[in-house]
Amino acid sequence: MTLMNDLAQRQASIVDHWYDLVLESYPPETVRLLKKETNSFANPVGSTIHEGLREIYSELLKGFDAKQLSTSLDKIIRIRAIQDFSPAQALAFVLAFKQLVRRELALPIRDNLIALEELQRFDAVIDQLALLAFNVYMQCREQLYELRVSEVHNRTARLLQRANLLWSPPEQEANSKESINTNPT
Repeated sequence: MTLMNDLAQRQASIVDHWYDLVLESYPPETVRLLKKETNSFANPVGSTIHEGLREIYSELLKGFDAKQLSTSLDKIIRIRAIQDFSPAQALAFVLAFKQLVRRELALPIRDNLIALEELQRFDAVIDQLALLAFNVYMQCREQLYELRVSEVHNRTARLLQRANLLWSPPEQEANSKESINTNPT
């Protein structure tokens, strides 16, 4: 029996345990809420994380398609990027997957039913997944910072307008007055 066959047979169980590992990074009261509610409308965060893990797992069983994996990773990482996690905490769930698989497949590994070469290839794939996750995380953080800068800029401009302190070049003022005069409203 191969590693991928074992992983395919235990997919539901491993994904559920992986979800539990992700939830360990949250405070206990949040974990209770995320575990209690399974409805995607009542618990969009928990539902999205679980769905993303399931998609990542399925994609890994098929092979390593960076585009598909990025899309699935984005679902989880987008949530974790806006939360109060360090980059390492936000992405630890990817590397924790290695240990989870070793725990879940301890007997076949111990009995040499899974070749060492297969485990090494699997580890390399998870390392690639971690690097891909880091790229996705950085893109999410970049978008978040751009939104924050834009919001600060907009707030400042509105405050200056209200205080009549916003200066615009004379040609811009003339153009805006002309557009107001020629705009039939």
